[in-house]
Amino acid sequence: MATVREIPPRKKEPTLKKVAAYCRVSTKDQGQLDSLAAQERYYEERIKANPNWQFAGIYSDVGSGTTIKGRKRLNALISACRRGRVDMVLIKSASRFARNTVDTLKTIRMLRRWNVDVYFEAEDIHSLHETSEFLLTVICAQAQDESESKSADIKWGLQKSFSDPDSKYYQRKCYGYRHDENGKLVINEKEAEVVRLIFRMSREGASLSQIAGILQEQGISSPRGKTVWSKESLRKILNNEKYLGSVVLQKTFVANCLSHKQIKNDGQQDKYEIIGNHKPIITEDI
Repeated sequence: MATVREIPPRKKEPTLKKVAAYCRVSTKDQGQLDSLAAQERYYEERIKANPNWQFAGIYSDVGSGTTIKGRKRLNALISACRRGRVDMVLIKSASRFARNTVDTLKTIRMLRRWNVDVYFEAEDIHSLHETSEFLLTVICAQAQDESESKSADIKWGLQKSFSDPDSKYYQRKCYGYRHDENGKLVINEKEAEVVRLIFRMSREGASLSQIAGILQEQGISSPRGKTVWSKESLRKILNNEKYLGSVVLQKTFVANCLSHKQIKNDGQQDKYEIIGNHKPIITEDI
């Protein structure tokens, strides 16, 4: 008679949690870059030291925290989470993630749907916990308020500087000019001849494409040193009041510190102009 043999269940290997870290600093200032490198080392060592964790990478960005758009490494991290390559993300603080409350909550909810936990170390918050969304809303709203206040201070400082005729902003160099020993705009004669040629051809009815072709035929490099002139480069030169000796400031402005989008100033804010700021390249007899 056959006997029944009991087969013990196969032991399952413990599943390691795939853990990554996200780091960010605002600028390329050397002190901040050193801080970024220190964060990266800290998180890599911390993750690898935990026997229950599997190192899933360090993702780092240098840039503003007021928007997620444009942060390539953060977007790469989100993509890795969506593909199941990351189970948990370590971040120094909520403000390192984003100072935009809407962006933060939208991203956290998306990661939660994929069962990805985000741990904010400074605040000791796990995004998968029930109370996390309320706490993150408060923290990110405070960070966003700080960004908006800082932006307002910067705008005020710029406008005060624009009001000063001796401001360095009136001496910003462009193609056709150089700085003298006092930092003032003076004509760069070699480049100025090209500027005069562009204006002369435009006044004679040549299109931007025709002007670009002639400059290329003559072997004249663009302001960026390229052999081909773009229509945009030519358009900027033809529309630049500096070649007439004047300077206009605040032709564009940032309306929203979260989007950082430059908007053309069509009267929404004051403009600042100095006529006769420097010697003109373009005169009526060109």
